[in-house]
Amino acid sequence: MKCLQATPPLLSALLLLSFASACGSVESPSEAQKPAAQAQAQQHELGAFLSSPNGLAFNGLAFNGLAFNGLAFNGLAFNGLTSAEFSSWFQTDPELGDMVMKYLVQCAVPAGQTRSYTEPDTGLTHTWTGNLGLAPGWAKGAPASLEEQQLISACLAAHTNKYGLHVPLSVLGPTASGTHIPYSAEELASFPEKEGCFFGNLFTDEGVFVGSDGRPLHRTESSTRACALSSPLDKQSQPCLPIVRVDPLCDRFCEKDATRTFYVRCTYNGISYRPVTTRISREDIFVCGDGVCQSTESCGTGTTPNNCADCGSCP
Repeated sequence: MKCLQATPPLLSALLLLSFASACGSVESPSEAQKPAAQAQAQQHELGAFLSSPNGLAFNGLAFNGLAFNGLAFNGLAFNGLTSAEFSSWFQTDPELGDMVMKYLVQCAVPAGQTRSYTEPDTGLTHTWTGNLGLAPGWAKGAPASLEEQQLISACLAAHTNKYGLHVPLSVLGPTASGTHIPYSAEELASFPEKEGCFFGNLFTDEGVFVGSDGRPLHRTESSTRACALSSPLDKQSQPCLPIVRVDPLCDRFCEKDATRTFYVRCTYNGISYRPVTTRISREDIFVCGDGVCQSTESCGTGTTPNNCADCGSCP
């Protein structure tokens, strides 16, 4: 499994996505160069899922254009980047930069590896852990290929959370090397609710998109994973800008792998993209009327999330 979680927004939103690619200090070769397949296989032998915290804030999808202006074409090599450009970008807002790099590294870099950067003024070292290994060439120091750009963009979009909360999430799909993110029957059973397909390219300023892969929510239901899932109350809305919701279903734009477990390609506005596919647990779809006031429900006297008796009468 790949579990995603959310972090509250840090800045007022800049509404275009962009990301940095760089790191600093060197890890020991024995640890840094541990093959992703080996690390992933070991976890699955133990019956465990791959895990990946979900919670990139929307402003993290908009933190200036550093990646697009050049650093996207430098790799996340083991010894990292020590460029003045990366340092300048990171020092603009170290807290937000740390959050962006956390998700970028866990999307791009294989499990069992880390990337680090040390702030020159404070000596503080930030270390970020790889997980999904979607961009193996970029992780080794090569320029990001078009497929890697698309997969990183899709992965970062999938890691956002509208409500700034931590939500377990299964992430499925191809990597740029032609393999797929490892998964198990246990993972699919633990995350039975199909959620969405994320695709796009931030590196080329094409934006990012999400479609629904799951059932429509009932009028009494809501979820903190509000970008892909829709309900009668928000069917025509765009709740997750700058992530654009396409109407309505992934199947209209995307094709599945041979097992029909995840999507391998999405075509939108005449452009073909490599996507990632997400699933969630049933516990993360909330029902108004169950006696529990959830973060997606508002006070009221009715049984819809924006008028829910669970939350008490409005003053």
